[in-house]
Order: sequence, then structure tokens, then C-alpha cells
Amino acid sequence: MDEKKEDKSAESMKNHIVYYRSLTKVISNIKKEKEQENESAIKEHLENRIEAMEKDRKRIRDMFPEIKEEEWNGNAD
Repeated sequence: MDEKKEDKSAESMKNHIVYYRSLTKVISNIKKEKEQENESAIKEHLENRIEAMEKDRKRIRDMFPEIKEEEWNGNAD
């Protein structure tokens, strides 16, 4: 199976930062939903979704190690 070469251009970096921030918001919303949920099967499903999104966020951070944490979180000057 061929591995896809990752696009690390400036445009790709900008798009990945936007996507990373949207993942952060979705994860936050899912965590709130999980806190309000009573059924264990649904809680487990939500936790699996969070874990998958966290892996995606890590993959994106690893693609662009030069970006500081503040910039990922939208706190850059």
C-alpha cells in the first residue's frame, strides 16, 4: 500500500490549524455531552470518538512541530 506524502505547504499548515481548532471545539462539546449521559454504551462510544479525534490532533501537531502550542490554541500574537 502506498503511503500518501503529507502536504506541509503554508496553505496546508493554515488549513490544518483551522481543522485542529475545530477538532478542539468538537472534543469539548463531546466531553460535555458525555458528562450528561447516563448510559454506559453511549459514554463508551463518545470516549472512542474523543480518542480518535485526539489521535488526529496529535498527527497534525507532529506534521508541523515548528508551530507553538499557543498558535494551535489560537493564542498567538
